[in-house]
Amino acid sequence: MPQQSIIDFLSQPASYGLSPGALVERIETHAATVFLAGDHAFKMKREVCLPYLDFSTLEKRKSACENELRLNRRTAPRLYLGLVPLTRDDGGALAIGGDGRVCEWLVKMRRFPPEALLDQAAREHPLPRQLLLRLADHIAAFHGAAESAVDWGGADELARIAQGNAERIARYTPALFDAARATAVNDAVQRAIESQRPLLERRRAEGKARHCHGDLHLGNIFLDGEEPTLFDAIEFDDRLARNDVLYDLAFLLMDLWHRRSRREANLVLNRYLLRTGDYAGLAAMPLFLALRAEIRAHVSATMAENAADPAPLIAEARDYLRMAGDFLAGGRVALLAVGGFSGSGKSHLASALAPLVGPAPGAICLRSDEIRKTLLGRDPEETLDATAYTGAVSARVYAELRARAVEVLAAGHAVIADAVHNRPETRRALEDLAAAAGVPFLGLWLEADAALMARRIAGRRHDASDADVEVMHRQVAAGAGRMTWHKLAAVRPLAENLEEIQRLLDDRTAPLAALAEG
Repeated sequence: MPQQSIIDFLSQPASYGLSPGALVERIETHAATVFLAGDHAFKMKREVCLPYLDFSTLEKRKSACENELRLNRRTAPRLYLGLVPLTRDDGGALAIGGDGRVCEWLVKMRRFPPEALLDQAAREHPLPRQLLLRLADHIAAFHGAAESAVDWGGADELARIAQGNAERIARYTPALFDAARATAVNDAVQRAIESQRPLLERRRAEGKARHCHGDLHLGNIFLDGEEPTLFDAIEFDDRLARNDVLYDLAFLLMDLWHRRSRREANLVLNRYLLRTGDYAGLAAMPLFLALRAEIRAHVSATMAENAADPAPLIAEARDYLRMAGDFLAGGRVALLAVGGFSGSGKSHLASALAPLVGPAPGAICLRSDEIRKTLLGRDPEETLDATAYTGAVSARVYAELRARAVEVLAAGHAVIADAVHNRPETRRALEDLAAAAGVPFLGLWLEADAALMARRIAGRRHDASDADVEVMHRQVAAGAGRMTWHKLAAVRPLAENLEEIQRLLDDRTAPLAALAEG
């Protein structure tokens, strides 16, 4: 086996100057072997030539290692320590950093505990909301600073990726994948690329194609202290990482969706869009998600070939391909509005409802509290003074909310407008907006007594709302005028309110669905 003597050497504690009883752990992937020894990790590229990477020579492996250091130091400079030669002397003895002939190259990294990896953390418990917000902020900032790649990405590059996916899926069809499903998904992907071609090319020209991460899933994110940190970006083919920023984000969203962490996927998308304002690109999101799911389908199938127990990986591969088709099938588009006085639980309801509405990963939540902060150039959780809450500023906020709703609906995604909505004219404006867009509208009003709202306000932490109990009492005293929206009791269990909303939404979308079928 190529490199077997090197693998045997790097598996021994003495190779790192450790005591004989020390443990050297080994992690195998299809393209690399990582040795965990003491406080460090050493990554060796495997001598392989796959359809999408070529590590067949020492020179190519060294180049990939150098590229790995350069790219990953953008996001994880404390993790990546350097490039280390593995040498062999005239007597055949191997050494890390020795004086003999270089026979392999190793990427040396600082080791982190396995529980710091978000992939493992997500298996044990739902990822915390604040962590996901920081992660989305980090990705948005990374994309904003990444090198522009206007000569890359676009429809033709996605078509190339789609063709590669189809060819690799075909290798396992019909033995693993159902032939009809594989053909249907591949055809749907190609149709989506052509239908989105004008958007994809416009985004590329506008600088939305950048040198991104390329492999952005939970297995490549760890907690460095309390900060989510991206690592292990694609280093073997820059074309795979030079693409649309939303295509890069889609890998993480697809990964979360596949894990049934759908509220988490929706939260990450909403926060990213709040930071970037990139709502127009949502029209391509079903395509981006489907391409990412197809990639995982054929990668899982490849891994199953050499697995001791291939059954879980085979099931996983089939599930990814099914998901790819589901993403392209889309979902119902509607405008929902959630209103109520401060502390009634609007945002809690909206965030729970969002993953259940519209194409994956769910509805876009347009929250007035967050829009107010970003319009004024402030962080969403930063406290503002009274000058930010004048009538003129509030009019700007509601106008911006409606403008974003128009953009999202035009991109084929559902919207949840989360605000107090205590003025009849702003409620009518949303109803008119939905009618103009030709989508169903559902207005929801949360009713709660003042004591409950006061308790909820007192329990807020790290929230975008600045409303205190005094503000809430003023809202209650002013009232909301004649209420025509559907009323929900805030004291009811969340699950009951969600079930009722789903029934209401089904009633509003069923006539449209029947018309489409006819």
